Amino acid sequence: MTINRPNMSRFAAIRVLLLVAAFLSFLLSVGLFFLAEERTQGIFVGLWVPSILALGALMLVGEDKR
Repeated sequence: MTINRPNMSRFAAIRVLLLVAAFLSFLLSVGLFFLAEERTQGIFVGLWVPSILALGALMLVGEDKR
């Protein structure tokens, strides 16, 4: 029995994973900052978003050349 999966390239999977991670980091940051009143921790977690996106840009820099 074979399960048919959509053909997703490795780069597309990495892109989706990194965007989801950045979005979850953003939501956690907003939650800490506004809802939990942990402003310092919210700012710290908020700094993860550009770091995750920069990591993604670095990992996917050669995608178009293949």
